[in-house]
Amino acid sequence: MSESLWKSEAVEEAEPERADEKPVEKPAEEPAAESGALALSADEFSALEERVLRAVNLVKRERQARAEAEERAVAAEAKVREQAPLAENLQKEVTALYAERDDVRKRVERLLAQLDALEL
Repeated sequence: MSESLWKSEAVEEAEPERADEKPVEKPAEEPAAESGALALSADEFSALEERVLRAVNLVKRERQARAEAEERAVAAEAKVREQAPLAENLQKEVTALYAERDDVRKRVERLLAQLDALEL
């Protein structure tokens, strides 16, 4: 809003005045309108100040939360890198145990088959 006021004043100042023309006087209403447009009551200013302070506090909290989240992410990534070899070893162990279980099952089935053959 104030930017447009500054632009209009700059345009008026940039126009060269001619010697044969009368200088154009600004109406008395314009300064009052400008000060009215820029003037805020104490309550409005306090409300605006409060909104700005809330926005600043919100930004601070969000930045702090983001920093904490980034720290947690870095810690989690480090923990994953640390745990990756352990998970790989556990996977190998589980695979070995499955293979051992299958061997034991085959042996038990063979023994049961031999027992069945003896009972006949």
